[in-house]
Amino acid sequence: MHHSPKYPRILIAGTHSGVGKTTITLGLMSALKEKGYKVQGFKAGPDYIDPSHHTAITGRHSRNLDTWLMNRDVCLELYEHALIDSNIAVIEGVMGLYDGCLDGSELGSTAHLAKILNVPAILVMDAKGMSRSAGAVVLGYKNFDRDVKIRGIILNRVKSERHYTSSKKSIEGHCGIPVLGYMPFHEDITLPERHLGLIPSVEQEFSKSTYLKIGNLLSSTVNIDQLINIASTSDNLPSFKKTVFSGINERFYFRIAVAVDEAFNFYYQDNLDLLESYGIELTYFSPLYDKYLPADIDGLYIGGGFPELYAAMLAANTTMKESIRKAHKNGVVIYGECGGMMYLLEQLVDFKKKTHEMCGILRGMTRMENKRQGLGYITVQALQDNILCKKGDMFKGHEFHWSSLHVPEGTPYAYAISKCDDRKSKMDGIFADHVLGSYTHVHFATDPRLVKQFLYTIAKKI
Repeated sequence: MHHSPKYPRILIAGTHSGVGKTTITLGLMSALKEKGYKVQGFKAGPDYIDPSHHTAITGRHSRNLDTWLMNRDVCLELYEHALIDSNIAVIEGVMGLYDGCLDGSELGSTAHLAKILNVPAILVMDAKGMSRSAGAVVLGYKNFDRDVKIRGIILNRVKSERHYTSSKKSIEGHCGIPVLGYMPFHEDITLPERHLGLIPSVEQEFSKSTYLKIGNLLSSTVNIDQLINIASTSDNLPSFKKTVFSGINERFYFRIAVAVDEAFNFYYQDNLDLLESYGIELTYFSPLYDKYLPADIDGLYIGGGFPELYAAMLAANTTMKESIRKAHKNGVVIYGECGGMMYLLEQLVDFKKKTHEMCGILRGMTRMENKRQGLGYITVQALQDNILCKKGDMFKGHEFHWSSLHVPEGTPYAYAISKCDDRKSKMDGIFADHVLGSYTHVHFATDPRLVKQFLYTIAKKI
């Protein structure tokens, strides 16, 4: 068992989605950075986009901690693993404080993570349309689960000083939780959104100034020093058993190329770190801008992202597609996740119904639809042996996509996937000898077998 020293940490939770958690988290990170802190960011849940903003502000890779995808000990280990040489952690919650997997349990919720990490929480609430009632709302959140330590409140969408004072008085008088300030409404700091939520920071050159603006704005109306004091009251981390990064005694001397640019940037940093801790050399390339794949690679990993927005450019880069086909012929093991799968198929039909030629390594095509096709936690069962798992293996994953998949009649699928609150399953994952493309997003810390099977598959091909 392992004990770890005190570490200032704070969690930003919301009463519900869309309450301004991300803006306040980014503002806080920016303000702490300005004060000279080395800030380590975390995001509860499986989202890739918020962490990309955390990373852009803090200059350190933000991590996902998800109590549905990973068990308690793994959450604690990944949390501690990321903290090396930082001196404050800021964790952004997901949805409302108590919302998680739809099966009615606390799994996957911000509250569950708060308890596992034993971290003080700040509750962000929307004060619009109420004043004294704000106290009743906070009281409900406070009493719903007494083990969650709500240590401060930040109000959003406050209309006036009077509105603020009256809400603050009600909350502090009835709940005994300090109100630390509010986020004033400001037109020019809204973060741009698109069909998958916020836009990743990779694409936002303007974002540096936006982050500073949010930070300065927050500092003027929220007591940042009081927030730091609350973070500093954190107790030791609970003890836990290390299973993810420790005890790796196998070494694989492979080179794996990872696609990173505006079209492909959905990766869990822990997945990349885990590959490196097995001795893998990662080399990064861009399917949009590079002519060819990096030389001498044994594996290729193409994550999710927005290939549909760059489909014409991806299609026009014929030397890259040819280079990927050649690598495939030479036995390079290829894994494409969501957007990555879309790129490996024959065609992609975009939102405007235009068809673009993709790599054609897997048979079939994807078509963008006008409503979401898949969202949420899933349990995955392997129907066939493939590069990530063996037939019959079960593991947890997550999906989020607006495209539909169309494959030739009789194509075997790699996976049967079912939602966490649903018995029905649907098919996912197209595979060939040493290729796998699927909508399922995988966090390798979910199950240590996944990364091993991937590496064993490569070892067999060499």
